[in-house]
Amino acid sequence: MTEAEARLTAFRESAEQRLTLLYGAERAPAVTDQLMGLLNRYQSAIYHHTRSSDWDETDNLLITYGDAIRNRDEPGLLQLERFLEAFYPSLISNIHLLPFYPYSSDDGFSVIDFKQVRDTVGQWDHIDALARRFGIMFDLVLNHCSRENLWFIEYIQNQEPGCNYFIDLDPNTDVSMVTRPRSSPLAAPINTHRGTRHVWATFSEDQIDLNYENPDVLLAMMDIFLFYLSKGARLVRLDAVAFLWKQLGTSCIHLPETHEIVKLMRDIVDAIAPWVILVTETNVPHEENLSYFGDCDEASMVYQFALPPLVLYTLNRGNADLLTNWAMTLAPPPPHCTYLNFTASHDGIGLRALEGILPAYEIQSLLDCMHQFGGYVSMKANPNGKDSPYEINISYFDALKGTRTGADQWQVERFLCSQTLMMSLQGIPGFYLQSLIGTPNDLAGVERTGRLRSINRKTWQWNDLNEVMTDERHPSYIVSQELARRIQLRGEQAAFHPEARQRVVDLDSAFFILRRDAEDSRVYGIFNVTAVPRTLNLTRLLPSHEAWTYYDLIGEQQMASNDELALAPYQVVWLVPVKED
Repeated sequence: MTEAEARLTAFRESAEQRLTLLYGAERAPAVTDQLMGLLNRYQSAIYHHTRSSDWDETDNLLITYGDAIRNRDEPGLLQLERFLEAFYPSLISNIHLLPFYPYSSDDGFSVIDFKQVRDTVGQWDHIDALARRFGIMFDLVLNHCSRENLWFIEYIQNQEPGCNYFIDLDPNTDVSMVTRPRSSPLAAPINTHRGTRHVWATFSEDQIDLNYENPDVLLAMMDIFLFYLSKGARLVRLDAVAFLWKQLGTSCIHLPETHEIVKLMRDIVDAIAPWVILVTETNVPHEENLSYFGDCDEASMVYQFALPPLVLYTLNRGNADLLTNWAMTLAPPPPHCTYLNFTASHDGIGLRALEGILPAYEIQSLLDCMHQFGGYVSMKANPNGKDSPYEINISYFDALKGTRTGADQWQVERFLCSQTLMMSLQGIPGFYLQSLIGTPNDLAGVERTGRLRSINRKTWQWNDLNEVMTDERHPSYIVSQELARRIQLRGEQAAFHPEARQRVVDLDSAFFILRRDAEDSRVYGIFNVTAVPRTLNLTRLLPSHEAWTYYDLIGEQQMASNDELALAPYQVVWLVPVKED
């Protein structure tokens, strides 16, 4: 028996056990046979990445829509490559292409056809070309689909198989226990050939939830998953995965069956594509988020959802205590797992991760400040029938326009501090395209679409983008030049390996301080989180027995361990020891 055959045999055993938990002992063997048929059909077509699933200090992730940059009728992916070559050459290792499939709403997350590339993005050949240069993360939107998806059209027409792919829900059903990320009704009314029906719709009336109690739905989505692996996906993001399995009378989030499906997908990857990284997207309180590591048998990477609002709060208040206390209690991820650190994405700045960390009155004060800087707030429904803030809709660049006292002159420095802090922490840094550009609020986009999230989803025309990125006086030029330099510096330090040790130091509320260590590499990151100059006596931080000098990678200056370190507002230093001969 070959190694590949042995892996498939082991997979069959584990798959049947998981499918028994999901669908019962009677149905599990037939479902297992169908799943094995899918694996056998796709196995020879799986795109084989030469790099393993391991990562190092050179790894990072660009988060972007494939058509966020346009130039006449040319494919967006060609413009994306053009942007990276011009402004971030050889610095980005992985790209998260947000849903590039035909869609009907929500900028891609209401998928009409899971196996097509929309025209503004390009074609599968363009995806293939990118996959040969970068690790590409595909979105697997597995919780729901568009009303215009063929499956749902079949539901409307009462035709197989789609008529059994969705969840009928009496609008009078008590759904008060169901955790909701939106304030819209859970039961969406649909005109069908059988009259008006109501279906389960967690996110919107155009995003209809799939019924995973039907094993045919699971098999259909595993077919799409394997198709993505055959098209070059090195990372797969499981969108809204926490809501996958529904059971009335429960919260319908993080149910054991949901975790079992994630484990099944991890088994598939381990069996036929061990270089692929599963990433779970769960915008929930921190401890719930970490549950998707499982026992090292679910996701290899989870989003650090607490980070965007915590960094924003820290820099808005000019006080690092909350961030320091949180980071000091942050457990290292399990072996061969890591965090995806980020501050901004296509969505807003999620607030659920602050539950239990920040008092409600402090959250409201932060929201009031974000309103002053041009932002909005999206709400979610709660079991008590009341709505509460779910996310802040604002560009991260403009979110850092000032502090709780108002706007000031430190926006660029404050923003660079936020991005450098994010890329210093244990994990892999993720940069949203609009952050690499320093994009302000797109208020025209909100007015055009009527959607609050459009404020941070600007579509750039190449000529306009090139103009701001090459104007030495423009904030976009300053931000991009300095971020590119710091990304390169980070990739040269083994201490920034995602699994390198991390220790957070609590010395003063004006500073966030951490130390990263690898075998022969050490970096001290020191961040002034205030709008005033500060000094720090290095003898309080650096080991007294090490008679070394230190070099600041960012400021390019040398200092002694007994020096008084002076930091300008929002200045960051990366200190590395320089051993004396």
